[in-house]
Amino acid sequence: MRSFLTGSIMLALGLALTAGVAAAVAEETLYVAPTGTLRVAVAVGPAASAFWATRDPSTGKPRGVTVELAKAAAGMLNVPLQLVEYQSSDEIAAASGKDVWDLSFMPADVKREQFVEQGPAYVAYMSGYLIRAGSDIRSVADVDRAGMRVGCIEGTSTSRTVEKSLRQARLTKFVKPEEAAALIGKGELDALAMGMGALEDLSRKLPGAKVLDEVIQSTGVVVVVPKGKVVAKVWASQFLTEAKADGTVRRALDANGFTGDKVAP
Repeated sequence: MRSFLTGSIMLALGLALTAGVAAAVAEETLYVAPTGTLRVAVAVGPAASAFWATRDPSTGKPRGVTVELAKAAAGMLNVPLQLVEYQSSDEIAAASGKDVWDLSFMPADVKREQFVEQGPAYVAYMSGYLIRAGSDIRSVADVDRAGMRVGCIEGTSTSRTVEKSLRQARLTKFVKPEEAAALIGKGELDALAMGMGALEDLSRKLPGAKVLDEVIQSTGVVVVVPKGKVVAKVWASQFLTEAKADGTVRRALDANGFTGDKVAP
C-alpha cells in the first residue's frame, strides 16, 4: 500500500511538473511568437556575410547565417518559421512597429535603439571598402578625393559612418545592394562600402576588384526584437547565449564559409 501511495504521489508530481513546463513554454511562445509562427526578419543582398543573407539560386529562398539562426530559434520554440525579407537593417528596424516580424539580427547601432530592443552579439561585424578593378586607390585615405565615386547601402550603419567621414568624394546611397554591386563591376563606382564578409564575397565574383585591409567601422551583430517587447528580449538573449555556448552559431558560420569569423564572447 505504501509503495502504491508513493508511486501515485510521484506520478502526480511528475504530471504537475510536466503541466507546469508546458504552461511556461506556451506562455513563452505567446510573448515571442504571438501568431504561433516565428517571423524572423532577414536582410537579403547580393553577397553573403555573417549578417547578410543571399538568395539560393536553385530555390530563390534566402540562405545564410541569419537564416540558420532563425531555424534554430523556431526549433527552440517548436513553432513554424517564416522569413520576412528586407533590403537593409534600417528597413527591418523601421518595420518593427507594424507587427510583421518577431525576431531579427542586425549590426548594433545607436540610431536603431528607438525602434528595437538589442540583445547580445553573436559575431563581430567589420566594414571596409571594395575597390574597382584598375583603380589607383591603395588606402582608405585615397578614397576621399575629388572625383572619386563611392557607393554604400542606404539604411546601414556603414552608410552613416561613410557619410560622416567623406569630405571630397561623391557618395551615392543605393537602396538595392545588387545595383551597387553591378556598378562597381562595370567600373562606374570607384569604391563600395559594406561589411567585410560581403565585400570578400563580391571580390571573388568581380575579377580585378580588391578589398582594402583597413577597417572603417567595427561593431557586433546582435539579436533584436521590436521595441517594448521586454519578455521577448529576455528569451532572445537567452536563446543566443545558448546558441553560442552549444556550437549553433559556430556551425552556422562554418556552414556558410565564414570559418575565420570569431563567435562573440
